[in-house]
Amino acid sequence: MTAGNPAPASPPAPTPVQFGIFSVGDVTVDPTTGRAPSEYERIKAMVAIALKAEEVGLDVFATGEHHNPPFVPSSPTTMLGYIAARTERLLLSTSTTLITTNDPVKIAEDFAMLQHLADGRVDVMLGRGNTGPVYPWFGKDIRDGIDLAVENYALLRRLWDEDVVTWKGKFRTPLQSFTATPRPLEGVAPFVWHGSIRSPEIAEQAAYYGDGFFHNNIFWPAEHTRKMVELYRSRYAHYGHGSAEQAIVGLGGQVFMRESSQDAVREFRPYFDNAPVYGHGPSLEEFTEQTPLTVGSPRQVIERTLSFRETVGDYQRQLFLMDHAGLPLKTVLEQLDLLGEQVVPVLREEFAKRRPAGIPEAPTHAARVTAARAEGRTDGHEEGRTDGRKEVPA
Repeated sequence: MTAGNPAPASPPAPTPVQFGIFSVGDVTVDPTTGRAPSEYERIKAMVAIALKAEEVGLDVFATGEHHNPPFVPSSPTTMLGYIAARTERLLLSTSTTLITTNDPVKIAEDFAMLQHLADGRVDVMLGRGNTGPVYPWFGKDIRDGIDLAVENYALLRRLWDEDVVTWKGKFRTPLQSFTATPRPLEGVAPFVWHGSIRSPEIAEQAAYYGDGFFHNNIFWPAEHTRKMVELYRSRYAHYGHGSAEQAIVGLGGQVFMRESSQDAVREFRPYFDNAPVYGHGPSLEEFTEQTPLTVGSPRQVIERTLSFRETVGDYQRQLFLMDHAGLPLKTVLEQLDLLGEQVVPVLREEFAKRRPAGIPEAPTHAARVTAARAEGRTDGHEEGRTDGRKEVPA
């Protein structure tokens, strides 16, 4: 294998919609036993969940980034690199990489390195996070959040797209004739999703670059999700990347399943009622009515997930949150069996059946390299971009 022309061992097959799971890596007390896992147990559980995701035929495993208790995934690329070594097909992603408080140089190099180690089975989701104190921990001001996201990403794109970068901005020291190493695998940077729940500026940023937009709609009603995705789609078309329908959209969701809906509700209720993120608020019934949370049978999860298409149109990625709120590992692995055996095969068939012609498939490194080579654009420079994105002045 040569550095300039590697051959990924087993790239993910093209698929209209990628299905997978994401984890926030919370260490939460199991309300039925009163016990919380250790950090060691939780980290190992996340790895076991990723391996199970590949075993049951899912496409994606994504981890968040957090730097405060009760969360453990402070170094996503470390975890994903370890998982890459133990998997062959699974696409590895973040569900948040903090573009505001991480140095763009470090992001560029970490994810390019991960690309090489994982034979291209890597993309990245950038976000601002939802933990305000993280900003001063890394020497930043939360009031600069949007401006940091815009400037840092403009620099990140240049570091991936240009071999030598000279740059000056507001929030970090200048760069003079700097080359980030290693260079992106095969001259094609990781595909970027911009994740946001509530910020139209981030939807605008995703649209400007022609990147993907991921709306993690786990806490929000469908109408809010619709408006955010419609904004992104309209601006994607405005910037000339394709029609609004061709924009690349991903959604989050959360499910809990048992063969009967009554068993699912009975088992999940104590976890919901005590969860740090939504416990002691609206009831389980209110929450499932107002948000994408689905607690019930596999058939109910299928029907609810198919309904998301009515809200956002045809989309490319669906990730589920399944290992939160103190659920024991054994239960999560059982959920993944149900997802892989009973839910995702039906969703694949139904989404494919209902998909109009001309809607892009979910992005993979192999497909993007093939497209770049067909256009003669794999040198990684601005004049040889592989994705049609525009340059944003720093």
